[in-house]
Formats: sequence, structure tokens, C-alpha cells
Amino acid sequence: MTYWVGLTGGIGSGKSQAAAEFARLGVPVIDADEVSRSLTADHGAALPEIRARLGNELFDTKGRLNRAALRDRVFRRPQAKQVLESIMHPLILAEIRRRQSEAEQVYGVIDIPLLIEQPAFSVLAHRILVVDVSEATQIERVQSRSGLDTGEIKRIMASQACRRERLLAADDVLPNEGTLAELAVKVQRLHRYYRAYFSRFSRANP
Repeated sequence: MTYWVGLTGGIGSGKSQAAAEFARLGVPVIDADEVSRSLTADHGAALPEIRARLGNELFDTKGRLNRAALRDRVFRRPQAKQVLESIMHPLILAEIRRRQSEAEQVYGVIDIPLLIEQPAFSVLAHRILVVDVSEATQIERVQSRSGLDTGEIKRIMASQACRRERLLAADDVLPNEGTLAELAVKVQRLHRYYRAYFSRFSRANP
């Protein structure tokens, strides 16, 4: 049996870099955002129901989903957001479970940005690891990589769980105010810990 760590963190926390460090160590990493994109890519499994429930106008003449139009619809209409989530979440859960079933290592990582905001996904993980930084660091990092203004970044942050909520939900916390090299060392330490921790359960449940 493979045990799973749910990796999450706010925008600008460095969660994706942490996931990349786990992958570099040979840990299987499942990216929930990548799963979601695959479901809405050309011929994706979610497209027929999105078209049926949210409308043909979200698709171009070649049947491709207009992601910008979908984002705008969801942003402007909370009901549309609920409909989209009712379509996507069961499909994302099913695909992540399929990928989990193929893993053979002692533990793996599921990169789920909205793990705290969407409790339905918590069933996928045995532990929750939160990558933690200050709100000031979040803003600084997002500005440096995307050029968004502070107001827009704060709007995105307000749509996510707050720092306190993430920390309360965490089994483990990965502070990430330092350099990439420092992050790599911390991930290596967690990797050793998780291998030892989950190996105990593997031996008890062969």
C-alpha cells in the first residue's frame, strides 16, 4: 500500500517547487491542477457535461473550451462555479484515485492547491503538509513572477483559505521563507521522515 501526503499552500508559497523537490527524490507526485487541465483539454472527459450544463458559447467552432470565458463565467456567477465544481470534482477524484492505484512506493505526494478549501479531497491523503510563508512574502513572490498589482493578489488570496486555517489543518508544516537550496534540504528531511513513518504502517499492513 502507498500512503499519501496532501501538499498544499497559498499562492506564492512555493508549493510547486516543494512538489518538484519531492519528485526529484523519486517520490510519485500527482498534480491535481494537471489532472484538472487534462479533463478540460481537447477531447477531455469533462467537456460534454460542461457544454451541456454551462452552454455552447464556452466553446469555439472546433469544439475547444474557451478557458478565459469559463473563468469569467465562474467569477461573475457563483451558481456557475457550483455547477462547474459538481462536474469537475468527482472526475478529478476518480482520476487521482486511478493514479494512486498505480503507485508502488511507500508514500507519494498529491499536490492539491485547494485542499483546505475543498474538504472532499482530504479523503485522498493520510497526512496534510502545508507550505507556509507570510502574506507579505506571498505578495512579493507573486508580484515578481507575474506582475500582478497588490490589489489583484490580495483578491486571489482572499478567495483561498487564510494562513491560520491552513496551519490548523496541517499535520506537518514546511516553512519556506528562505532560498531554494534551503527548501531542498527541508524536503530531504521530510522525505526521510515520511519514509520511516509510513514504513511502520506498511510493515503492519503488508
